[in-house]
Amino acid sequence: MNIESPQISWRNHHFRYGTAEGGLWGERCPSGHLVFPPRDICPKCSMEAKEAYKLSGRGEVYSFTRMVDSIPEGFEDQAPYYVALIQLEEGPMLTVQLTDIDPNEPVYIGQRVEMVTRVLRKNGDSGIISYGFKFRPLLSPR
Repeated sequence: MNIESPQISWRNHHFRYGTAEGGLWGERCPSGHLVFPPRDICPKCSMEAKEAYKLSGRGEVYSFTRMVDSIPEGFEDQAPYYVALIQLEEGPMLTVQLTDIDPNEPVYIGQRVEMVTRVLRKNGDSGIISYGFKFRPLLSPR
């Protein structure tokens, strides 16, 4: 796949396919701010953010909620589960589903986590399987 083609910019390529290629990709603007998810303009300085940057995929839980009721369509089979606001080691924050956690196990603010590639959802028994990133408790310090 040519990531320079007009149909798929490198930003979309890394954001959509980055986990399959081994990483979580963002951008660095000329002022040095890290931006995730990739977008044209840095939200801190309003300069163009075009330099690809591979994030560590490690961070800590900043906030979280346990999803029990009012589960979005297509995610009912995963309930109950946790959704967390993760602050990456490099600074950017993202909202993700936690995985590899017993839903009755406590999650806590400051808990160290790492990115993993997992199934996000399935469209029926013979439908498309969507993969992406989730976060799990850090298995070993790096």
